[in-house]
Amino acid sequence: MQDVLARLRSEYMEMPGLRLKSEQVQRLCGIEPNVCQSVLDALVDAKFLWVTSGGHYSRVTDGEIRRPPLEKADLRKAGRQSLKAS
Repeated sequence: MQDVLARLRSEYMEMPGLRLKSEQVQRLCGIEPNVCQSVLDALVDAKFLWVTSGGHYSRVTDGEIRRPPLEKADLRKAGRQSLKAS
């Protein structure tokens, strides 16, 4: 099982954005469903993978990046300032 864990971790590291369902992992690694589920559960428990609502397994670090909201520029004030400077 450790070989499969290492291989699957490697696949996800080499391909950022990789999202696979359990059945796809089974085919990729050539493993039985119960072994596949054990490996996926171990990677989720280790917080390396997470499961989407659609059943896809994805790297935790590939999740949505939250950015602070952009501030709006007040172009009316900026325009008046540049007129005064001329």
